[in-house]
Amino acid sequence: MPHGSLSLPARLCLLAGDGAPPHRLVRAGALAELVRRGLLVDDDGIATPVDLDSRTGDPVLDGLLDLVRESLPHDWRTWVRLRARITYDAVREQLVAERCLRAEKRRVLGVFPSVSYALASPALVDALRERTRHVLRGPVPVAAVPVQDAAVAVLAAAARVRGVGRPADGARGEALAARGAGAPGVPWIMRELCAAVGAATAGAPVTAAG
Repeated sequence: MPHGSLSLPARLCLLAGDGAPPHRLVRAGALAELVRRGLLVDDDGIATPVDLDSRTGDPVLDGLLDLVRESLPHDWRTWVRLRARITYDAVREQLVAERCLRAEKRRVLGVFPSVSYALASPALVDALRERTRHVLRGPVPVAAVPVQDAAVAVLAAAARVRGVGRPADGARGEALAARGAGAPGVPWIMRELCAAVGAATAGAPVTAAG
């Protein structure tokens, strides 16, 4: 499967692998995608659904929309961490269904059932990682970078995903954040998501793709 057909949170899930804490990175990607689609907007710092009925057709994104609608109002940074594992687990199951991951059942200590996940195609993740590095470092102009690629790049860089690196300079990083937001006038939302992901990974081991 080409990585271009994968959702934004799915790409981040594959890049992050089992590093710590991938669930917040994946949640940030899902929030960014809902912003890009115009289904989540900012209301004085609060992540707010535009209505009660809109759906995306993606069960992961629709599940997050429902969670935001049914919960007390929260700012963007809170939503990056609040019950983030729900989104992460849903994305992993989606990747299993799409045959990007393999779910392997086992027993811990021979007694407790558990499931581990393995890449079905390491080459897919290698290509995704290389594309992300290319977006961050250039020389492709930011205006020519697809919105999803820009969002993946800045969020992965904020999470310090191994093998991805950092933007070529601060100006390119800011431009990619604005591009990744996908909606005029709200690039600062992407900066909030990156800050939340960065705070979650500060002092934690660098995440490793695959």
